[in-house]
Amino acid sequence: MNPLTSITGTIISGIVLSIIIIFLLGTAGAVNPWEFWVWVHVLVGITWIGLLYYFNFVQVPAMPAAKADGTAAGISKHVAPRALLWFRWAAVATWITGALALEAMHTMPGSGFVAAFTFAEGYQAIGMGAWLGTIMLFNVWVLIWPNQKKVLGMVEATDEAKAKAAKIALMASRTNTLLSIPMILGMTAQGHGMPF
Repeated sequence: MNPLTSITGTIISGIVLSIIIIFLLGTAGAVNPWEFWVWVHVLVGITWIGLLYYFNFVQVPAMPAAKADGTAAGISKHVAPRALLWFRWAAVATWITGALALEAMHTMPGSGFVAAFTFAEGYQAIGMGAWLGTIMLFNVWVLIWPNQKKVLGMVEATDEAKAKAAKIALMASRTNTLLSIPMILGMTAQGHGMPF
């Protein structure tokens, strides 16, 4: 049985391969919760931001052409709802695993989550990233998802309400794309320093 014939088999195989690599490269001899939560945070974060970029760079620009050749209904009915399901829950998983990573990285008394969100000494870069990620999570659940349900016909809405919802969802999504760039800087700068 080929594990690559299903997404579940592919993911399980990736996890098994990761565990094999951990043992081949040598374990630290103890659980490293910081690395574990950062690893999971990056995996679910790639899913979230990857879908954000897919919507902004691929699906939205392609919709006029899809409408012109009559294929937009298939995208709206089959692709967008599934992508939005993964998108919104990946946002939640990214935020939660980020909070757990903040706690795991904190070695002083108190909370790493609080240290980041209050920009404590040594937590400014990651704190900025955490705040931007929180704003982005808010946008997903409060602006993008409720409005996309109207656009996709998942809830009752007039044509005028759908047009307004489409604009709100697009602007919130574009805002998240904009915020993702400095957010990722904050995440990477915490461990590697600023680019210059």
